[in-house]
Amino acid sequence: LPAGLDPVYAPPLMCAGATVFAPMLRKGVKKGDRVGVVGIGGLGHLAIQYASALGAEVVAFSHSPNKREQCLELGASKFVDTSNKEEVDAVRRSLNYLFVSSNSDSNEYNEFISWMDYEGQIVLLALPKGNMSFSPNEFVHTEVAITGSLIGGVNVLKKTLEFSAKHNVLPIIERFPMEKINDALVRVDTGKARYRVVLEAAKDSSL
Repeated sequence: LPAGLDPVYAPPLMCAGATVFAPMLRKGVKKGDRVGVVGIGGLGHLAIQYASALGAEVVAFSHSPNKREQCLELGASKFVDTSNKEEVDAVRRSLNYLFVSSNSDSNEYNEFISWMDYEGQIVLLALPKGNMSFSPNEFVHTEVAITGSLIGGVNVLKKTLEFSAKHNVLPIIERFPMEKINDALVRVDTGKARYRVVLEAAKDSSL
């Protein structure tokens, strides 16, 4: 692990962190880009931090207005409450990239396309239910592209950890001792974990 990185943060960074950072590396997200993040959870809260550390102007989208303050603290330049029409209208045709980290309904992607600037790219980091359908006009007139990403290989994991250590990109975690694993699973299964659960072995454990 890179010097200065607490090992407790490494597992979420090597999973959720690499999942969102890998496509940013591949697509060359850079200073001045306008990057949107949909879904402020386990993936999204890290996507905000990485994009901000890369120098992008980050717009966080959520239907939960109570996440506004946290998103701004994580590095977002702007928060958009997706239930507020005025806030949504203000960002239409403005984004270079949109990273979708929530299981949004498939029919929401037509709305997402309307947020993109010319030749913008939408990157799926989660799997929406059902099939997706679009009007061809959206693609012909804007040249917006929709792609997806899963995770990276060893080199990406290494770059993720090094970048995270250098720029202090850290996951928000809940720590549980190994003997409380059942309690940890309940937190995850009920969707109450914020945002990743880390199990810790006893210091004298041989594990």
